Amino acid sequence: MTERGLDAGRAYHLESYRDHLSFERGLSPRTIDGYLREARRLAEFVISRGADSPREVSYELLRDHVACLAEEGRAASSVARAVYALRGYFRFLVLEGVIETDPSERLQAPRAGRHLPDVLSVPEIEALLGAIPLDDRATRRDRSILELLYGCGLRVSELIDLRVRDVDLEEGLVRVRGKGSKERLVPVGAAARSAVRRYLRESRPELDRGDSEGRVFLNLRGRPLSRMGVWKILRRHVARAGIGKHVTPHTLRHSFATHLLEGGADLASVQEMLGHADISTTEIYTHVDRSHLRQVHRSHHPRG
Repeated sequence: MTERGLDAGRAYHLESYRDHLSFERGLSPRTIDGYLREARRLAEFVISRGADSPREVSYELLRDHVACLAEEGRAASSVARAVYALRGYFRFLVLEGVIETDPSERLQAPRAGRHLPDVLSVPEIEALLGAIPLDDRATRRDRSILELLYGCGLRVSELIDLRVRDVDLEEGLVRVRGKGSKERLVPVGAAARSAVRRYLRESRPELDRGDSEGRVFLNLRGRPLSRMGVWKILRRHVARAGIGKHVTPHTLRHSFATHLLEGGADLASVQEMLGHADISTTEIYTHVDRSHLRQVHRSHHPRG
């Protein structure tokens, strides 16, 4: 690290900020690195403009920094993430008493077009799940994986981290460890319960050779299944079902949320099941739902 970088780290309390992100907020190492990178870039920029401490950083300096990020060719979504990270950094400085007022309060992020997530229709979901035979231990495992991804809206990282003790089929619940080590309980529907129960009874005992670490889903060597393993399983069964769309594990999560909202579920409940910290993240699915409603209107209204 350069001497300038060391100076920025000391003057702008970046080590303390790292500890705050790790120990108090419990963020992942990748997220911490991203937040620290934005804070360090800001520190180096404002030091170059004569602000040797956070107390000397003004709203105008922050605005200039954000403008420079945009001029570097970063996408609007990337600049928006940087602004979000910087707001969190200055909230930390206020909490620590380093500064008294927050210069980032009026800082505006550029508006980025919202990308509507790809989803499968209900018939496509039925085709995908119905195309999986249940005649051996691998396919029984595969069916229960896809039933849980779609039936509970799990992230693939959450699925592969599931322990046997996290699954309560009698109560119809799974305990999920999401982002930032936050836990939540997610209901398991009848179809997913049936598939997982059969897998646990008939397939997993054959797969478990003592190296499972208590994980629910194992590969054919008896080790915990990896993210890539789940991707390969999904890709194989998407091809078998003849679905032409690009489908990822996250597509099943998007489909879960969209179909709940189309069925009349309230946004707050969907937010809780998805494990979103901010309901604005969940709100993107209301845009998908509106697209569905517009299509229904066009198809069925006399003057649609």
